[in-house]
Amino acid sequence: RSEAELQNLKSQLNPHFLFNTLNNIYSLIQLDPDRAQQTVHDLSRLLRYVLYDSSRPTVPLKAEMDFLGNYIELMRIRLPRHVRLDVSLPENPSHTLVAPLLFISLVENAFKHGVSNDRPSFIDIDIREEEGVLACRIENSFFPKSGADRSGSGIGLANLCRRLEMIYPGRYEMKYGQHGDTYETLLRINLTDR
Repeated sequence: RSEAELQNLKSQLNPHFLFNTLNNIYSLIQLDPDRAQQTVHDLSRLLRYVLYDSSRPTVPLKAEMDFLGNYIELMRIRLPRHVRLDVSLPENPSHTLVAPLLFISLVENAFKHGVSNDRPSFIDIDIREEEGVLACRIENSFFPKSGADRSGSGIGLANLCRRLEMIYPGRYEMKYGQHGDTYETLLRINLTDR
């Protein structure tokens, strides 16, 4: 039953990711058609990971970090000039096995809620692996979407919390919330306790 629930959660996540990515490419087609063509190729690599590699219960951390790096580069393309994006991913991630697609909802939320079209904005993403602990800290400016914007409807974060509880019970810590004009998320997973 737990395995069926995990598969259901992951199947809900995949369309959420795909719709967000297609919206980004749609915007890029208007701005730079040649770059949009390359981006479609990049998207095919991301989709291969989401549809095939992530169907396994675990993937090497390196594969997960490559996926995130590619996704962030895809998102960087449509950022306005007034947005500061700082990304720190492990330079040489280990081949430690992790559940796939753990961080994508957090990264997507940072881009969705952290960017204003006309006001200074920032997104800081820091993921590191230290002594068997995988830590992800994301901080961004916070521009909440209006009630009319229902894209995603919060399903990504709810799915992540449920997946963490099923895969890493008692081995993770997750905190998130608004602090003034910023939003911060911290996720720490102990990968060594079994």
